Amino acid sequence: MRFGALLSAMTQDFRITLPDDWLQGRTAYGGLSAALCVEAAGRAVPGLPPLRSAQFAFIGPAAGELKMSPSVLRRGKSSVFAGVDLAGEAGLATRALLGFGVARPSSIAYDALAMPDVTPVETSPPFFTGEKPPINFQSHFESRIAGGARPVTPGAEPCYRIWFRHRDEAARSGLVPLIALADAPPPAAMVLFAQFAPISTITWAVDMLQDAPATEDGWWLIESRAESAAQGYSTQAMTLWNTRGEAVIAARQNVAIFT
Repeated sequence: MRFGALLSAMTQDFRITLPDDWLQGRTAYGGLSAALCVEAAGRAVPGLPPLRSAQFAFIGPAAGELKMSPSVLRRGKSSVFAGVDLAGEAGLATRALLGFGVARPSSIAYDALAMPDVTPVETSPPFFTGEKPPINFQSHFESRIAGGARPVTPGAEPCYRIWFRHRDEAARSGLVPLIALADAPPPAAMVLFAQFAPISTITWAVDMLQDAPATEDGWWLIESRAESAAQGYSTQAMTLWNTRGEAVIAARQNVAIFT
């Protein structure tokens, strides 16, 4: 099922059952759960300004029929805070806190998130080797390694630089598809693994740097860099740029690693 069709399948009371091709093992992956929360908030709350910041806690598996419960926490003159709980057959799966705000004039302009030197999309090889990606939902994305390492490369720096885009051409623009794509790469700590092992994202904090992110041909560059890995957990910093080299998302994750 294409991403656009997946969103269309959400009912008016914010229910959806995911097909197997959108799962990571037995659950939705974190980026998809986050995207569904953002979609539910957009449908439930009219006139939202641009998303500025979002925090997602992935509390349990998002499996079976999913139900989103959006609510307005506060609405002011220039900002809106919304909360969304996503529940599955095992109970609460994701809790989202979303902050929306209108742009305002400012004399301050600063950007320390320059895009790194990477290979162009057209000369970058596939990120995943083999006939098909190892995880179901990855089949919905095109991904090309543009720098850094691959998973299971012990001794290499735990950092990815990957060109990503939706295979669904209708999902190559818009905020909700972008949220789903921004969490599509595996955690950078997997570079350190001696062999593939389970992982589970615990929290994801996302700061949006543009009101209306756009790119060329649907391609976005994602860098994920592990900053620590110990006691079964890893923290990582993530940045997403468009093809013009403009930073669009700055994010952080805490990930459980089972190796």
